[in-house]
Amino acid sequence: MAVRCLVIEDEDDTAAYICGRLNEAGCAAVSCGNGVEGLRLAAGEPWDVIILDRMLPGGTDGLSILNALRDRGIATPVLVLSALASIDERVIGLRNGCDDYLTKPFAFEELQARIEALLRRSAQKQDFAELRIADLRLDLQTRKAERANRPIALQPREFRLLEYLVRRQGQIVTRTMLLEGVWDYRFDPQTGVIDVQISRLRQKIDKDFAPPLIHTIRGAGYMVSVNE
Repeated sequence: MAVRCLVIEDEDDTAAYICGRLNEAGCAAVSCGNGVEGLRLAAGEPWDVIILDRMLPGGTDGLSILNALRDRGIATPVLVLSALASIDERVIGLRNGCDDYLTKPFAFEELQARIEALLRRSAQKQDFAELRIADLRLDLQTRKAERANRPIALQPREFRLLEYLVRRQGQIVTRTMLLEGVWDYRFDPQTGVIDVQISRLRQKIDKDFAPPLIHTIRGAGYMVSVNE
C-alpha cells in the first residue's frame, strides 16, 4: 500500500514539487494551501506522514495545527518545513510536537530520507504505544489514562503533564522543565499554573488509589514514582 502523505504548504510551486516527487517515488501525496483546511484534512483522515509548513496564511500557522493535532491525540509523524532556520525556532518546533524539522531550501533527497526515517520510527513506536507505572496506564495513541483498570478523564493539558512526568519516572522534574516541556514557556509567569495542574492530577490519579504516585520534592520539583 502506498504511503499516504499530506503536504500542508501555501507556496504552490513548493507544494507541487514535493507532491510530484513523492508521487513519482510511489507515495500517495495530497497538498493543501491553508491552515484551516490543512487541519481538517490532517485530523479527519488517516495519514502516514504530514509535511507541514511553519508559516501559513489565514491565522492558523504550522505550530497551531501541530498543537491541535497533538491535543486531539493524533500521533501521525509530522515533519515541519520552515525558512526559519535558527536553533531557537527548531527547538520550538520540536517541543511543540513535531518529529523532525527541515529548513528551506532543501534537497528532495534529504526530505525523502527524513520521511523514510520517520516511517521507520513510527513503525517501531507501535510496540511502545503505552506508558505504565504501578497500576497506572497511559495509552499514547488514544491519549487515555486508566488506573487499576478504571478510566480516568484527563484534559489534553493534564494528559501532556502526566505523560511528561511518567516518561521521567523516578527522576526529579523541575518547574523549569515543566514550563518548557509542557507549556513551552521560557520564563516563569508566576501564576501558579503548575501547582493547580499538579493538584488536579493528584485528585484524579492518587486520591482514590494506592500507592500515591505524584510526589512533591521540596525545593526541587516533582517526581512520579511508586515510592517517594
